[in-house]
Amino acid sequence: MWDIAFRARVHSERLRFAEPPRTAVRFPGAGERDSVSDSARDHLPEKVVPHHVYRDATVDYRLKTRLTGHREAGGADV
Repeated sequence: MWDIAFRARVHSERLRFAEPPRTAVRFPGAGERDSVSDSARDHLPEKVVPHHVYRDATVDYRLKTRLTGHREAGGADV
């Protein structure tokens, strides 16, 4: 079971990047966790080419995380 699970789908009929995007996924905070983040793309490569027009592009993004440590009496993770 996951503490947080998020899924999003984005679709574009026409998409162009002026420069390659900079992306990052971080899980800040206290406590040990087990996390998964991935995406599936249709008509859009992992590394895009600047100024190239991508058509009918879809990205499915998934993120899941859960705390794996035990909790202290006050509710804080250790």
